Amino acid sequence: AWRVHENSIAYCLLVFLRPPPGHSFSLELDTMGQLPARHSSIRVVLECMCSREQLLADTLCFLHHPNDKLLRDRSSSLLRTLCTRSYLDVEKIACWVQLLVRSAWLLLPQSHHCQLTVLPSSWSCRFQLTGTSKVNICTEMIFAVQQ
Repeated sequence: AWRVHENSIAYCLLVFLRPPPGHSFSLELDTMGQLPARHSSIRVVLECMCSREQLLADTLCFLHHPNDKLLRDRSSSLLRTLCTRSYLDVEKIACWVQLLVRSAWLLLPQSHHCQLTVLPSSWSCRFQLTGTSKVNICTEMIFAVQQ
């Protein structure tokens, strides 16, 4: 979605997160067995990749090759970055995406003409671009998962 005001433009982007290979997302039901409406707990679950391993030979199964230290460390690092215990942590995801956007912004030629400001938010990523034209561009990235 987007909207235009006198000297500002606001964008709202819905960003769907996908689990890394060998993992899946599981939305936990509430105490009544129903899907919660908002701010639900999303568990990151280890999946068996044995059939893909046998067919394509492009990955090892995290579940059945627990002794492969390199893969386990890489998976653990990603989970520590984005999760608290075994659950997605939206605040950690927001911080991680903010770091990625800041780093990528510095590589763009526009970074010499516009200023990128990270705006405070714990449930999404909000950025403001201010350039020489005095038009403010505000972008909000909201995270979601798909079953």
